[in-house]
Amino acid sequence: MRVAIFSDIHGNIIALDAVLKDIANSGSFDEYWILGDLVALGPCPVEVLECVSALPNTRIIRGNTDRYVFAVDRPPPSMREAAKDPSKLTALVECAATFSWTQGAITNAGWLNWLSKLPLEIKANLPDGTRVLAVHSAPGRDDGLGIKAGLSEKELALVLGDCDADLIIGGHHHRTLDVMVNGRRAINIGSVSNPHPPDLRASYVILESDESGYQIHFRRVDYDHAAVIDQLIQLRHPASEWIIKHFRE
Repeated sequence: MRVAIFSDIHGNIIALDAVLKDIANSGSFDEYWILGDLVALGPCPVEVLECVSALPNTRIIRGNTDRYVFAVDRPPPSMREAAKDPSKLTALVECAATFSWTQGAITNAGWLNWLSKLPLEIKANLPDGTRVLAVHSAPGRDDGLGIKAGLSEKELALVLGDCDADLIIGGHHHRTLDVMVNGRRAINIGSVSNPHPPDLRASYVILESDESGYQIHFRRVDYDHAAVIDQLIQLRHPASEWIIKHFRE
């Protein structure tokens, strides 16, 4: 059994195409697992949804930014917080503009209902009996601390809770991690788009398993950041300044 697992595409079709090309060059796969944050922040949300929905044998879950697009939720700061602290007003306006732009794009293309129906997690049993739980952030959550580098084993144990799994796989924080927590393996697969600096290459993992066990292979893929910047500028995208700063710094 071979599974390609990736997360946090964030509307970046150029990065996604680079990852899918690397996957295609790595042999055949039984399934694709995509762990949320599909559309928001990047310039091509509709193209990303068209691409991932066309992949064979694909299991897709939602991330917190997907929820911000189809629901009334928004990330902080809130209007009340910005009213108390005017220094947060710029972040509030940029955030509202970005998610409204994305919501408008996918609504116009007919994808909003599809996005809203994505599940919260993937459960699977590997051929060797390993129980796998794949999430965006943490068991039962698409946001919060999640499987985050820098947390202590005690903190990670609280994040994982009492979920019924031997291997927990997540994304959300855009930084890879592979640790044992109270006898369970917790993995963060990083991000297709906007990975944590200094390594700005897209990241994903390949899961290979048979009756004797399983292996996780971390992969890094370079892509054309300048081309993404050009897309953002041409579209006058509300998140252009933030994304360009992230790429250039």
